[in-house]
Amino acid sequence: MTKNYSISDLAKEFDVTTRTIRFYEAEGLLSPERQGQTRIYSEKDRVYLKLILRGKRLGFSLAESKQIICMYDPDSGNRVQLQLMLNKIAEKRDILKQQLSDIRLMQEELDEAEERCRQALADFGKG
Repeated sequence: MTKNYSISDLAKEFDVTTRTIRFYEAEGLLSPERQGQTRIYSEKDRVYLKLILRGKRLGFSLAESKQIICMYDPDSGNRVQLQLMLNKIAEKRDILKQQLSDIRLMQEELDEAEERCRQALADFGKG
């Protein structure tokens, strides 16, 4: 028997709003069945939501997450999907390294500016 989920089930499980889930649906990332006005989500939708949220935590854009999810192909062992994921991780890591370097440089510049200000105040007090 296939497990189905309501929108509130998924919202509660993943600690997101139902509005967030409807947004991902509107973006074509989730495709629940409808029973009247009620959305019925499959296990596949649940897994996709989990992957979307994981991608978000890793800093992936929604477009990047969609690209990765759409490449799902268990018949190929998901090699292409996994390689794309590795490439995206490397890109994110490079961006983070550059941001860390920029932050360190900014901290040094702030330290220098602070020291100049303190020295100027100290010199002012002497005069």
